[in-house]
Amino acid sequence: MAEYVIHTKHVEETMYVGEQLAKVAMPGDVFALDGDLGAGKTHFSKGFAKGLHVEGNVNSPTFTIIKHYEGRLPLYHIDAYRLGDGEGEEIGLFDVIDGQGVSLIEWASIIEDELPDHTVRISLTRVSDEERQLQFKGVDERFEQVLKEFGQ
Repeated sequence: MAEYVIHTKHVEETMYVGEQLAKVAMPGDVFALDGDLGAGKTHFSKGFAKGLHVEGNVNSPTFTIIKHYEGRLPLYHIDAYRLGDGEGEEIGLFDVIDGQGVSLIEWASIIEDELPDHTVRISLTRVSDEERQLQFKGVDERFEQVLKEFGQ
């Protein structure tokens, strides 16, 4: 599994990384976010939405599970925290993931076994009050392409 690590010094930098990643996103891409509470998943998501030119407030879809935003590409912001076994299927989660938009999934490890192979996994770790470590992992050609474009 290929891996790429970025360290950020403050919230704005974490958001900027999300914004830059969104600029290379393509229809059907799936980005799986994991990290403890306060690790920066929602801040990263706000930056990602900005990179897709999403207008308006972007916040965690904790209670709605899926929020849909329009931008350069449709963005499906998903929070898997409250999903139990098989519930993703029941609410049409995998129809969204297999669609023409980009899926950004917080707490993705909860549905890890159900994610497509081309999923880019992003682990956020809190280093200090402001600093974060972002670890990107993937296994297929799309991940290699994302890293190449993202690193430029």
